[in-house]
Amino acid sequence: MKILAFSDLHRDLDQAARLTEMSKDADVVIGAGDFASIHEGLEETIAALAGIEAPTVLVAGNNETLDALKAAAVAWPAATVLHGDSIEIGGRTFFGLGGGIPVTPWDWSYDLEETEAEALLADLPEGAVLVVHSPPKGHCDEAGNGMSLGSQAILKAIEEKQPVLAVCGHIHESWGKESRVGATEIVNLGPRGRLFNLG
Repeated sequence: MKILAFSDLHRDLDQAARLTEMSKDADVVIGAGDFASIHEGLEETIAALAGIEAPTVLVAGNNETLDALKAAAVAWPAATVLHGDSIEIGGRTFFGLGGGIPVTPWDWSYDLEETEAEALLADLPEGAVLVVHSPPKGHCDEAGNGMSLGSQAILKAIEEKQPVLAVCGHIHESWGKESRVGATEIVNLGPRGRLFNLG
């Protein structure tokens, strides 16, 4: 299974067009949140991605709400928005959780408390592909000031359920960073698009 995954487009329509082209070689596409910028431009960005025909898994970032993303993606037949739930594609389970975790300092941000995230992650199946906007604590989560801004709840879920792959975004300074927790490969994606091959 070939997966194209990206995060944090933030209204970059040119990059959305490039990702749409790249998706022609993919079996599954993942968009790990922040299609908008502070709740602006969500509809245009999703419309620019809606030419992607491969099955696509989306989670909300902290720059758009879950409800807004679901509404924007209604006209995109290939897309499924996940938030504390899963979908099976090609015999593999994909589980998604959106939002900024833990709560960010910005009053406009779509965020979850760690306790909320922990409850929503309880149904994560073992060995799934985990799609989250926020990184796990201590992995691919280092901000420009050196602070580790990831989620304890996401880290705990990865430690306990060992997803085959965990992809995230959110912390721009860690785009492209990779880590590992046990058997789980963790990647902070960024907007360029990254291909993964899962057997």
